[in-house]
Amino acid sequence: MINFSLVDVKNINSHVPRSNFPETDLDSLADIILESGGIIRPLVVKATGAETYTVVDGHLEYYTAVRAREKNPRQGEMVNAFVISPKIEDIVIKQAASLREMESPGKVEPISKTTNLEPRLANLELRFEKQFNELKSELAQERQRVDDKLKEFAIQIPQGSNPLNLLNTLDKDELLLKLQRARVPGFEKIAKAIVDARLNKKPKQEFEDYRDVVKSVKGLGDKTMLTIIDEWSRS
Repeated sequence: MINFSLVDVKNINSHVPRSNFPETDLDSLADIILESGGIIRPLVVKATGAETYTVVDGHLEYYTAVRAREKNPRQGEMVNAFVISPKIEDIVIKQAASLREMESPGKVEPISKTTNLEPRLANLELRFEKQFNELKSELAQERQRVDDKLKEFAIQIPQGSNPLNLLNTLDKDELLLKLQRARVPGFEKIAKAIVDARLNKKPKQEFEDYRDVVKSVKGLGDKTMLTIIDEWSRS
């Protein structure tokens, strides 16, 4: 099964080292991606967790997207990708290898001037752009919904038990215990990630708001954040 999705670049990794690709190439391609508004060849990834992925095909495109995010975190935050089922990983890799082999210079056949390929490609490009824009719109609506929900929680929570204060002040052991009691999946890793992210915050070493927490803490998604707020506000 293959699904087309927008995926957060920070939730993707690759087993191919970044050093395999010249930084000058990544830098120039990243500029093009930011200028055009996205990559035209989606990554092929498989899920490794609830919100994490690894690259199956498109390692160059992935590191180019990473460089684009380094240059402009907001514009380069998301990347379009085909998310595949692990069951079909081998056949997808085989398909990708075959396509790349056919694209090699020695095997590309000349296109006749009378071919109708260009109109078909133009139609395909329009369909892809429409689907991409629809996904962006859906993502924006979902983010707005989550932001509204977070604001609603923030208003309802008493100041003394504000989860944001707890996220900014509790040490690792205290965070681990509260996350465990809230039945948060992967509570040990998330507790460590919260402390690490907090240490990188300059100069106050604290999160500004709940959105900042989600962006800064590796492996922490919007749904998990809502669970933490909901559970901690009751205690």
